[in-house]
Amino acid sequence: MKIKDTKSLCPECGKPLDAEVYDEDGKILIKKTCDEHGEFINTYWSDDKLYDKMENYIPSVTHVENPCVEDTGACPSNCGLCSKHETSTVLGLIDVTNRCNLRCPVCFANAAVAGYKYEPSQEEIRQMLRNLRNLKPHPCPAIQYAGGEPTVRKDIVELVKMAKEEGFTHVQIATNGIRLAKRENLAKELKEAGLNTVYLAFDGVTPEPYINNRGRDLLPDKLQAIENCRKVGLGVVLVPTLVKGVNDHQVGDIIKFAFDHSENIYGVNFQPVSFAGRTPSEHVEEQRITIPDFVNIIEDVTDGQVPVDAFYPPSFVEPIAEFISLLDGEESAKVTLNCHEHCGIATYVFREKTEGSGKDKLIPITDFIDVDDLADKLKEYNEKLKKGKFGARKRVLAGLTGNLTKMVHTSRTPEDLDIVRVLINVFAKGDYEALGDFSKDAMLISCMHFMDPFNFDEDRVKKCVIHYATPDGRIIPFCTMNSMYRESVEQKFAQPLK
Repeated sequence: MKIKDTKSLCPECGKPLDAEVYDEDGKILIKKTCDEHGEFINTYWSDDKLYDKMENYIPSVTHVENPCVEDTGACPSNCGLCSKHETSTVLGLIDVTNRCNLRCPVCFANAAVAGYKYEPSQEEIRQMLRNLRNLKPHPCPAIQYAGGEPTVRKDIVELVKMAKEEGFTHVQIATNGIRLAKRENLAKELKEAGLNTVYLAFDGVTPEPYINNRGRDLLPDKLQAIENCRKVGLGVVLVPTLVKGVNDHQVGDIIKFAFDHSENIYGVNFQPVSFAGRTPSEHVEEQRITIPDFVNIIEDVTDGQVPVDAFYPPSFVEPIAEFISLLDGEESAKVTLNCHEHCGIATYVFREKTEGSGKDKLIPITDFIDVDDLADKLKEYNEKLKKGKFGARKRVLAGLTGNLTKMVHTSRTPEDLDIVRVLINVFAKGDYEALGDFSKDAMLISCMHFMDPFNFDEDRVKKCVIHYATPDGRIIPFCTMNSMYRESVEQKFAQPLK
């Protein structure tokens, strides 16, 4: 059954192609034909029921008021952002180098082997930061330095300071952790410069996944990097690159590891391998892990404690962000995760230690909060706040307090968690310290499935919220950057290797 027409890419030559997304035997597939390289049929989502459920959370549209490039040609042939783009930038990325101290076989950036150096100057990076902050109607609030390996730059601490100077409230680096492990003071220097989060590649709890994905056993370096960050109070998010048959059997062990080190590990963001860059693409269908595959793995390894139904797309939180902003007197949400409903999925999970049984109890947030009812109620309150009559805020807050007590099943909440108080403090008082305490008790378990030329969908690109800033002034959606533009951008600003 046909679902929609879209634009995709030829996996061989990269040319944009007309494509069809359709449902067949319970799976969502994408099909396209290249005049030169023939027909390609690949898995888009492996479960049509979960695909349909995500359709209940279609995000709003927020066009960029000051596009960086003219809207010329068919999408995605002139990314950068143009007026066709339908979301604001929530997380900006800047590749600060293409140098790397590893040669990972699954690197979508093809780092360290290009034969030239791509390394923007501090002046170029500052301008890219400003380009992200100058976006309207919503300046980009968060930045991630990536690469290559950003810590190979001697001035990485200065770059973190620069991002804070330019107004970013959240700064993180995507790293393999080797420098953080070898240079004990680096974590302290980055923390003092204003770094909020280390986005740490972490493929498993045994040597084998690293040998396959990274070329050598890096587990000791990962453990030391986490410890060095813990010593200085620097938060870490684990980022496993999932490859079927390599580390999908370690999903449960990775989550347990995160909980065991929850003093400074706040979440695990699983990323199914993207068949771009130098990732081998001979076995795409055999090694492909889709979002439905991931949530079914979670349900299985947790013995059903964290079921498929506990997970929601990021767009689910839109009414929450709008509600908080309206209470603060804003006309709309300053930042909202209005990315495409099929880009990612997430939930919060709590853990309770159980003595003697050998297994801890995992409690997803959906066990004790009717989150769909909460979202519907907030949408209703948002309309009342928009009408803005005197006293509306007070009446809405009174109603919310009463409704929260009905929506929260206190008998199922984790011990010592007064979730109603936390939510009221966050919503009514802007008490983000309370939200921080909540986050420390919970673990964010998420999955972001970045596209490659095989499953590329123009509709997802238009609603991408993770964007690369480049030295030529463009701001390019993540999946088009890595599937189409990376090589040309790097070569345009390439320097010869010494």
